[in-house]
Amino acid sequence: MALRVARRWIGLMAMAWLTAGCEGEPPEPEVAAYDWRLPAGFPKPQVPQDNPMTEAKVQLGRRLFYDKRLSLNGTQSCASCHEQARAFTDGKTHGVGSTGQVHRRNAQGLANVAYATSLTWANPALTSLEAQALTPLFGDEPVELGFGDQPELLFERLRADPDLVARFAEAFPGEAEPVSLGTLVRALSCFERTLLSGNAPFDQYLYGGKKDALSAQAKRGMELFFSERLECNHCHSGFNFQDATMHEATAEPILPFHNTGLYNEDGHGAYPAVDPGAIELTGLPEDMGRFRAPSLRNVAVTAPYMHDGSIATLSEVLDHYAAGGRAHGLDSSRVSPVQSGFVRGFTLTPQEKEDLLVFFDALTDTDFLHDPRFSDPGSM
Repeated sequence: MALRVARRWIGLMAMAWLTAGCEGEPPEPEVAAYDWRLPAGFPKPQVPQDNPMTEAKVQLGRRLFYDKRLSLNGTQSCASCHEQARAFTDGKTHGVGSTGQVHRRNAQGLANVAYATSLTWANPALTSLEAQALTPLFGDEPVELGFGDQPELLFERLRADPDLVARFAEAFPGEAEPVSLGTLVRALSCFERTLLSGNAPFDQYLYGGKKDALSAQAKRGMELFFSERLECNHCHSGFNFQDATMHEATAEPILPFHNTGLYNEDGHGAYPAVDPGAIELTGLPEDMGRFRAPSLRNVAVTAPYMHDGSIATLSEVLDHYAAGGRAHGLDSSRVSPVQSGFVRGFTLTPQEKEDLLVFFDALTDTDFLHDPRFSDPGSM
């Protein structure tokens, strides 16, 4: 299975190279500076040279994000697995594709995805939104939107809509064929880069000068979170609470993946064969069980947790890390040799645990969850 996945990935990346900003392709014409409306304390995201931000592309991408014509059978859109009210997750243990196929992984959130250096749970090669968009559209292991090797069926469908064709032409005025794979993934990516979340109570306290934005309990939880005793902020660091973060001033993006001790099936660190982590693509033994650390922004509304959705609540997540990993918690003799050194266990009093949970609630940006700029334009 791993070899089939790798071959499919190579084909998708070749398609991305040809259609979404390949090396040597001239950049798009100069456009007016985009108004990011950045949250306080947030740097400007990096943007590919061949896909500058424009309002026309953002609005087109927003329409496409909610358009069920992007699935072969017309049953799902991107938004089907990325719901705004859940910080663009879906609340399911495992994703479910347009054909009903249950996926092996949990759908990740899209809040602040503009800053992410890696865009799937465990593929270190998918580093741009433009390339990543090809996977849900055309991937077949698992099936998501279901077009497989039939991209022309999608374009025929979109070109049959005169209003949509006009919007493509407005967004990409220099293209001989406005509706194409390249313009589709660029428009979707531009919209996704606008999904900026940075007005949680934590932000209001830290950047907005509102000293009463955090309760005394949330402040105690914040102190615990950033303490060396718990080690949380090593993997959930910076303004986005995520180590795999880049922005306009980033010199060299990092691509960290981590083994959090979720499994240890053989006493030597093995994860279930159905999903062993980054090792599936890299072949490196040290990548066994390594997955991307997601941002903790809006984490209270993005349950269930972990790559396979196997932990239902934040309280149980804290139990997992307090035990030094779930496998270790079940059997103290089974410490994985490939487990992250930051997952070493700790002790919390019931009050401290509650303080941390209150702090996690303070990372919820309710404005973001209801911002009409990110909602389905067809519902307005």
